[in-house]
Amino acid sequence: MTLAHRIQLDPTTKQREYFARAAGCSRFVYNWALNEWNAQHEIGGKPKATELKRYFNSIYKEQFPWMVRLHRDAHSQPFANLQSAFRNYFDAIKKGGKAQRPTFKKKGKARDAFYVANDKMAVAGKSVRLPVIGAVRLREELRFSGKIMSATVSRTADRWFISIMVEMAHAAPDMPAGDPIGVDLGLTTFATLSTGEKIDAPKPLKRAQRKLRRLGRWLSRKKLKSANRHKAAMKLARQHRKVANVRADFLHKLTTRLAKGHSEICIEDLNVSGMSKNHALAGAISDASWGEFRRQLAYKTALYGSHLTVCDRWFPSSKLCSVCGDKTDWMPLSMREWACRGCGTIHDRDVNAAVNLKQNRAGSVQIYACGDCGAGLLATASETVVAEAGTKPERSLALTT
Repeated sequence: MTLAHRIQLDPTTKQREYFARAAGCSRFVYNWALNEWNAQHEIGGKPKATELKRYFNSIYKEQFPWMVRLHRDAHSQPFANLQSAFRNYFDAIKKGGKAQRPTFKKKGKARDAFYVANDKMAVAGKSVRLPVIGAVRLREELRFSGKIMSATVSRTADRWFISIMVEMAHAAPDMPAGDPIGVDLGLTTFATLSTGEKIDAPKPLKRAQRKLRRLGRWLSRKKLKSANRHKAAMKLARQHRKVANVRADFLHKLTTRLAKGHSEICIEDLNVSGMSKNHALAGAISDASWGEFRRQLAYKTALYGSHLTVCDRWFPSSKLCSVCGDKTDWMPLSMREWACRGCGTIHDRDVNAAVNLKQNRAGSVQIYACGDCGAGLLATASETVVAEAGTKPERSLALTT
């Protein structure tokens, strides 16, 4: 299992200047390689990142002598990143989906970051040794033990961080003793559990919206490339970082609690990208971060020995009575409580959906590999389709180690 630990750095002024130059070098080389790629493609060539890298290494000392003072990883990894970007682009085109061709990275808008290979760094306690600049202080020690694979130094607002990838020798842990649980996600209440507990999200973006608008207006009034504009941009970026930190703190605490406390977690396969196209709900959906919630559950359940079951998005969890199984055909979003016509039970919409998600796990499931979480999940081809008369077939998917 490979996991990353993102740690804040405490660099000196000289180290900060080097980080900024290395990140700028990485961005410059990526743009240079993309320009060469496009030029070769226009004349009918078949560009390759390895050939572009070989040509760049033969000319950069003469044409770009300022790069000599930077470590080679800063101008080496962008070629691999570009190759990966085009590979993903062409794969999406082959599958018939919509994809955006790789674009140039603009200074001030693209993320400042650069790569460091594992053989050029060493971690000891609250210190990491990086090439050229030596030891840099860490705000905390590396949490994971294992083989260090690589690291990425990046900037968020005015703070620098290092993400260290660690390959861990992960033994199969014991399954948590807690009972299986269903989790229904929503906007009014972030998560409703099959036990009846409702968990509200902090909604940091909604709370900070007024201040973000004010800082955005303040920034727009500043003169381009002025010192005051830079200060205003940093102030706005720090506020965005605060919003992201509040959201991440909430999601990590909730997913860790669920993964450690329950043997199985059952959620619904929500079409987040499709629902985000509704402009009236896009902001609230992004603030809720349902996709990040599922991503964290995927690797934490594998880490702590529990299971993640993902029910098909067409499973009518809200419309089915969890007591008798009768299905209600009409249920608008405004209906938060409803009475079953079959048994007369009065249901809370969200609690009933969570109970149905938990009960649906008993059917046949498909175990598949999760390519996003990197948790090393196994896959099998078994799948059973369960259909009601006149309804769409329902499928259940599960993640397990």
